[in-house]
Parts: sequence; C-alpha cells; structure tokens
Amino acid sequence: MRNLLLFSAVLFAFFACDSNRVYDTYTSVAVSGWDRDQIITFEIETNDTISSHELFIQIRNTEAYKYSNLFLITDLESPDGLLQKDTLEFAMTDRFGNWLGTGFTDIKENKLYYKDAFVFPVSGSYTIRVQQAMRKRDQVDGIQKLQGISDVGFRIEKTNNE
Repeated sequence: MRNLLLFSAVLFAFFACDSNRVYDTYTSVAVSGWDRDQIITFEIETNDTISSHELFIQIRNTEAYKYSNLFLITDLESPDGLLQKDTLEFAMTDRFGNWLGTGFTDIKENKLYYKDAFVFPVSGSYTIRVQQAMRKRDQVDGIQKLQGISDVGFRIEKTNNE
C-alpha cells in the first residue's frame, strides 16, 4: 500500500509540473538509421482556435550522431488543406562539441522550437510531417541513413501568457 501511495505521488508530481502540455508523442526511428525518404507523421485533433501555442520538434539522439546540427523539412497541413512547408536547421552541439540536449544516459533529448505563439486557424485534424534533410558538405545527395537519431517527437504547449 505504501509503495502505491509513493508511486501515485510521484506520478501526480510529474504530470502536475507539465500542465501546459497539450500534445506530446514520439515515433521511433529504425536502428539502421533515419532513412532520408522516411517521413514521420503526427496527427493532431484540435478544437482550440483561440489559445496561443508553442510547437516543438523533439529529437532523441545518441553518441552515434556525428553532426553538430540537424536539417529537417517539415509540413504542417491544416484541415482546410493549407500547407506550410519549412526547412529548419537546429544546433545539436555547442561550439565545443558538447551536446545541447538533456539526459543522464547516452541518449540526449532535444526540445527544438518549431513555431512560437501559434494559433490553430481552424478546428479539426492537423498533420505534421518531419523528414531529415542532412547532407555532407559539398554533396548534392542527402545522407541515405542518418545514424544516431533514435526517436522523433512532436509537442504542443499552451503559451504561458494566457
């Protein structure tokens, strides 16, 4: 009984600290690497067209990731068919090569800003697509299998100023 109470208290504290979270999920990437043709898709249902949100792409990487940055191509498709396409670059290390992500093990978690103060324009189902777009310097073709990325996630938080 005592263990159940302790577990319940820890679980409550964990979720109480994350009260702004609206959506948070991950998709695992194949152990062989994130294929340049693999598009990771997230489906989000929302009826909130008033509140401001912060949108994040979350990346879990291991020491096998060889680069200091990460290029992604994203699509955000609204229920009415409007498509917002972005090419994004994120720093994965500081200038000394230290990982910017958090974590105590060999897996680092990165919470990368995607859109700030975003208001969903219409109710319904939104589709977010994320694709890696890494290339080696002076090469046209992208990296076929990007090593060291274990999971790709998407997170939505309500903006704090509301």
